[in-house]
Amino acid sequence: MAKTATLGLVGSESLLGREVRDIISTSHPGLDLRLLAADEETPGTLTRVGDEPAVVIGLRPEVLADASALFLAGSSESSRKALQLAGETPVIDLTYAAEEMPEARLRAPMVECGDGGDPGGPLHVIAHPAAIALALFLRRLNTHDSIRRAVVQIFAPASERGSAAVEELQQQTVSLLSFKALPRAIFDTQLGFNLLARYGEEAPVPLEESELRIERHLATLLALPGDGEGAPMPSLRLIQAPVFHGYSMSAWVEFEANPGLEALESSLATDSIEVRGGDFEPPTNVGQAGQNGIAVGAILPDRNAAEACWFWLVADNLRLMAENAVAAATQIL
Repeated sequence: MAKTATLGLVGSESLLGREVRDIISTSHPGLDLRLLAADEETPGTLTRVGDEPAVVIGLRPEVLADASALFLAGSSESSRKALQLAGETPVIDLTYAAEEMPEARLRAPMVECGDGGDPGGPLHVIAHPAAIALALFLRRLNTHDSIRRAVVQIFAPASERGSAAVEELQQQTVSLLSFKALPRAIFDTQLGFNLLARYGEEAPVPLEESELRIERHLATLLALPGDGEGAPMPSLRLIQAPVFHGYSMSAWVEFEANPGLEALESSLATDSIEVRGGDFEPPTNVGQAGQNGIAVGAILPDRNAAEACWFWLVADNLRLMAENAVAAATQIL
């Protein structure tokens, strides 16, 4: 098939970069993906995009000149360098490096509808995957049954911090079983076999920073025009879980009038939301790996609040973010 457009990808070997590569190679064969070396990658490295061989090339202005858009999926340093070199090339940032720039626009095409789908602007920052998952869930609920208030406990995976965090959790788990000292470069405390409400004081990125980003992004996504607009902002608490991959969320939702479990299960289901009824096992973060959208299950009434229900949500954080990044690119094209 003839290639219709060239897209650059900075950080192709990162967890997010690999997910973008997989989605484009399997779902968008007409797109030509040019792999650009992030700071931690070596130009000239031979790899693959789907079944096709590919070479990682250096990040230089001339290799961006004919690109229709540029994905940023590497380190913060490589993203900042790419932003300086991008010129007029539209940028899709999965690293939040451009989040504070005045021309940046927060994007989540899976949530957007109506005017929210307009791809205008040169700088697109993909919303946090937990914010995307919650926006999909809360807006869909609010479309059919008005929400009075909600409380959500979010359990974050190590992969949200990149490959180094996944390796640190793996090494901590092995070290604990063999009574060895624990590596602490990412979390600065024990995560293996543990739950964290806060990282250690020397952690390079505090957990609170992610919690605040989720709140900011979710508030923006809930305010977008379209179905479900006006869903109230929930109270959030972010916990670091000792899992490698996938978000899990426990949500308590109080309605103006509880429609009942059968009506909730029926109204929630969409192309982006898989609903597991009471006759099925609840979804898990492991089972959701590599799957699109989100899954919702274990829907139960609150025994102490007649108008409230409990929900269990899971999402593949890398897949969800990469899905929205590729969707933003196709809108630009």
